[in-house]
Amino acid sequence: MAKTIRLTAAQAMVKFVAAQKTETGEPFIAGCWAIFGHGNVAGLGEALYHAKDDLPTWRGHNEQTMAHAAIAYAKQLGRKRAMMVSSSIGPGATNMVTAAALAHVNRLPVLLVPGDVFANRGPDPVLQQIEDFNDGTVSANDVFKPVSRYFDRITRPEQLLTALPRAFRTMTDPAECGPVTLAFCQDVQAEAFDYPESFFAPKVWVARRMRPDVDELAAMADAIRAAKRPIVVAGGGVHYSGATEALRSFAETHNIPVAETQAGKSALPWDHPLNLGPIGVTGGTPANTVCAEADLVLGVGTRFQDFTTGSWGLFANPVRKIACLNVAAYDAAKHDALPLLADAKAGLEELSAALENYQSRAGIEDLKSDWFGKVDPLTERPDGNALPTDMQVVGAVQRAATDDTVVMCAAGTMPGELHKLWKSSRPMSYHMEYGFSCMGYEIAGAMGIKMAQPGRDVICFTGDGTYMMANSEMATAAMMGISFTVVVTDNRGYGCINRLQMGTGGAEFNNLLDHSVHANPSAIDFAAHAASMGATSVKVSSIEDLEQALAKRGDVSGPYVVVIDTDPYPSTEHGGTWWDVAVPEVSQREKVSAARSAYVTNKTQQRAD
Repeated sequence: MAKTIRLTAAQAMVKFVAAQKTETGEPFIAGCWAIFGHGNVAGLGEALYHAKDDLPTWRGHNEQTMAHAAIAYAKQLGRKRAMMVSSSIGPGATNMVTAAALAHVNRLPVLLVPGDVFANRGPDPVLQQIEDFNDGTVSANDVFKPVSRYFDRITRPEQLLTALPRAFRTMTDPAECGPVTLAFCQDVQAEAFDYPESFFAPKVWVARRMRPDVDELAAMADAIRAAKRPIVVAGGGVHYSGATEALRSFAETHNIPVAETQAGKSALPWDHPLNLGPIGVTGGTPANTVCAEADLVLGVGTRFQDFTTGSWGLFANPVRKIACLNVAAYDAAKHDALPLLADAKAGLEELSAALENYQSRAGIEDLKSDWFGKVDPLTERPDGNALPTDMQVVGAVQRAATDDTVVMCAAGTMPGELHKLWKSSRPMSYHMEYGFSCMGYEIAGAMGIKMAQPGRDVICFTGDGTYMMANSEMATAAMMGISFTVVVTDNRGYGCINRLQMGTGGAEFNNLLDHSVHANPSAIDFAAHAASMGATSVKVSSIEDLEQALAKRGDVSGPYVVVIDTDPYPSTEHGGTWWDVAVPEVSQREKVSAARSAYVTNKTQQRAD
């Protein structure tokens, strides 16, 4: 007869989670972020307390940003490890929904365990319960369903025997990877069950490397050999597969140039002769020029979102073919692409072998030198006393960076400037959450990156608008002694969207603080605010002062915040391509009507095939 151990469901969950290992023997779940409430404090909280030596628990200040830290941790480690995040029911749970969506879009693992209502319905409706008048099985946690790769509601203790293995299979599967939500009814957390001891035996989760199908491989090789101007588009899957060296070898062997998405940036060193740099709406002239002329576009580990494809107007060659090497069938077949369903590393290696001595006739040297000749001056120190531009801030940080630096961002102006201007010298030195482009990811994400790789020099770019969205984990980092640098560019509002508003013919309205309705002018002291949460902070007035402040970051323990005022209007005009942002057909503004006319013209270049 199999041996059993009697545990509460919460104790069983914690014991199982702590026993799941990586290929290198580390716990797959590094720890649990938790804000306790009546939906998880008595059950899961008590279980986590007794397991704190095996599964550490950290307390954050907001459920969404705790989850952001967990997601950034997983992203920086290439999905090799993850974290668990627990909340109470009600608002604590729904606070995590945005983070779940972020993880879903970016294909990143996180284990979300929100408390749920009573399965026995004894106190129905419990405090914070969302009642569906037509469905008694619905709770607030049902909102996680469309943003979870696997969702389950634990209404009996023995359901963990099937739910937990499914959860870890999802988080460790390269194709299915994403957020898992296990909504945990609070009474069930406290109920006991006789679990088989074997359920808690340590288990090693190995991420499979899917090999290409023979026929798909042959078809892809034939398509590339027939191409005169092929190009590779490197996405985040190159990093998650550990395929950066395979990509370099593939490009060099076959003389095929490479463009990088936001998630793929740093797959090749910026100065590699075949690295055309950033692609798409936030891309540079080299990559976009070659993409427009390419007769075969091979995406590797990319989902071809609209910023990459210029809303499917970038690949303009009438005879162009889209091909996609991806571990997920859903992504590999988008827009009728020629699919090669495979792990990026294994797929590139076998595709290279199948191509044998094939080489394209790419010639891109002049494109790259001309590009840097135009954009490098934008990052230099300014002359005079004008407000610094974001490009100049990027230049100051670039000059201060080392080989151990990781720059990170998520939303606003800086993602576009960094994609175009930042020079990444090694893989995983560029951490951009641009799948969901979630304001508020930055500070929590920087903390997660540093927890993942304590030896790295983490520099976070954030605007004043994003800082105001979510800054509370600054206090968490200060309390935990986690060191990273935050550069706050204060342009007094949402400068990026203000430029988009102007670019579509709209009047400046409700984006910059000066164009918003307020009884009193805003005068936020970001340096003082950060200091009040325990950070070391300084306000600088020039690019030179910024460089001097950055030079001191190695002497600071805990978060270090440098604030600088910037001009909200300039951006890098070079590069880029059209982005489909619908302009009103009818307007009283002539500028909107003109923008609509241009929009209609650009729409004719958009391809559905």
